[in-house]
Amino acid sequence: MNQDKKQLLNKGWVFFAAAIVFLWAKTYYALQTAFTLDIENGIQQFILVITPISSILFFLGLSFFFSPKKRNKAFMTIYFLMSFVLYANVVYYRFFNDFITLPVLMQYKNFGDLGGSTKALTHPMDILYWIDVVILLVWVMRKKTRPAMEFRKRTIAMVYAAVLGFAAVNLSLAEVERPQLLVRTFDRAKLVKLLGIYNYHVYDSVMTAKTSSRRVFADSNELTEILNYVNSQQGKMGVHGKYFGKAKGKNVVLVSLESTQNFVMDRKLHGQEITPFLNDLADDSFYFDNFYHNTGQGKTSDAEFLIDNSLYGLPRGAVYTTNASNEYNATPEILKDNGYNPIVFHGNHDSFWNRDVMYQTLGYDKFYSKEEYHVTDENSVNYGLKDIPFFEQSMPMLNKEKQPYYAKFITMTNHYPYITNNKNMEMIEPANTGDGSVDRYFQTVRYEDESIKKFFKLMKENGQYKDTIFVLYGDHYGISENHNRAMSEILGKDIRPFEHVQLQKVPLIIHIPGMKGKDMHTVGGEIDLKPTILHLLGIDEKNDVQFGTDLFSKNREDFTILRDGSVVTDKYVYAAEGNKCYDKSTEKEIEAETCAPLKEKADKELDYSDKVVYGDLLRFMDSEQKEKADKEKEESK
Repeated sequence: MNQDKKQLLNKGWVFFAAAIVFLWAKTYYALQTAFTLDIENGIQQFILVITPISSILFFLGLSFFFSPKKRNKAFMTIYFLMSFVLYANVVYYRFFNDFITLPVLMQYKNFGDLGGSTKALTHPMDILYWIDVVILLVWVMRKKTRPAMEFRKRTIAMVYAAVLGFAAVNLSLAEVERPQLLVRTFDRAKLVKLLGIYNYHVYDSVMTAKTSSRRVFADSNELTEILNYVNSQQGKMGVHGKYFGKAKGKNVVLVSLESTQNFVMDRKLHGQEITPFLNDLADDSFYFDNFYHNTGQGKTSDAEFLIDNSLYGLPRGAVYTTNASNEYNATPEILKDNGYNPIVFHGNHDSFWNRDVMYQTLGYDKFYSKEEYHVTDENSVNYGLKDIPFFEQSMPMLNKEKQPYYAKFITMTNHYPYITNNKNMEMIEPANTGDGSVDRYFQTVRYEDESIKKFFKLMKENGQYKDTIFVLYGDHYGISENHNRAMSEILGKDIRPFEHVQLQKVPLIIHIPGMKGKDMHTVGGEIDLKPTILHLLGIDEKNDVQFGTDLFSKNREDFTILRDGSVVTDKYVYAAEGNKCYDKSTEKEIEAETCAPLKEKADKELDYSDKVVYGDLLRFMDSEQKEKADKEKEESK
């Protein structure tokens, strides 16, 4: 190699250019193969090509501001972090069909407990996301090369001029494809498609800072407006339904059925029922076959939040981790004021989803977590304690608790990637779609069903069955859109946006011993469980901020809102994905304008709920009530 070529390499331009090409190539590879971005035309394809460039230049260019001795280290640190962000999104998307947000990263305590889920989400070809890092490290560490470019103002000016140029082209084309992209959407896939993965994270960080400031600037006038809306909706309900107070004084048991979707109910695989016990229980209970989960990124914790508060989860992150210090008027706190003993049973670490903090905020008196259970390799799988030993070990703890109680049991075995570790768990053969997660799903659902059968047997043996009402609900979906091919095979139809929304149905079974049940076809969601449970117990919370309605009310509207803005009624399905409207009876797509009022109401209600949480607005209700009580006390003296 001649001297000129050596000097060119030593100047670092080749190194810098190679790094840009490496990072751009694997980012573009991920955008094309790891994520489902629905590229619609040539412009969007061109946007996908150029989106990584401006952010790559911007962030790698920051290394120029370090001293020559530290520049290489700074460059490689930034390069590694960008690679990590990309790969973390790839792995996260494989299960959640979504992109990481900053609030999700705040849930870092959860990642240590993922166990088998993490292993299942990594693929051998993932080495492609890291081989370039190794190459650049070797290049940097060679003594005869000096890849760090000289610190020159002209160099920086050139790089950041290119940043501005690419960013301007990117934003202008994105604006053409989706006008007002940055203010009118929380569709993360669209943001990534039109802004790129790194620019999306910059946007997400700005939005996180913005929402964090909402509490500071919130005032009681916002709460008044929301109360007026909620009261107007509740006013449409009229008098209480005929089941008001029917379970007064009874224990309440909630069972969270992990990742259980309603399509497994009454379905057979290989000629066998997938959920034989739940099918029989549904026949002897109030079984809601049009019940949907309303969860977002918070998944199980969102379901818990919805059920205890009748408020929606957040569009980004989980309330349990981002707003655990808020004021809430939660079911456990209300029932405690009515003589109940609120407790939780869960065979996982108490810090998972920040439950150890959030449960105290919501008013739970006792949380039996993993530390109270005997967990071994034999009685655990995937996330932890198997469901059958979970219920067996929980029963002696429950027997010690004061009645009446409000007890929540959170199951775990039916969790992605749906693992069994011995033949005793495999009570049904897997499906044969060729998709391992979907095929195994039916085995862990069947095991979960057997655990519920065991639980009811134990409740009868301890003599508490007749004095207890049971609320069993699926917490969120188990099979994401990434498995649509296999699900199409299972259901015998293509998965359009209509079918996707319908797959968000989860089972809800309300079993009241001694009371004849029936199939309930009203459309509802987890948002409705708080008022439903309270009304069954004969408790009516006046002037409360809750967006759900009693599922037993004769006058309730058949209506529920999903966290992504989709809406389901007895007549229509509005799918936020693609802004599509369907006639429910024919399952055919109709004019989007027909669903426009539904979309408008959904946007308004979700926005109001977000304001309550982000602004911690219920603190104003507490302070106003305290002032009123203090005033009345003074007047009585």
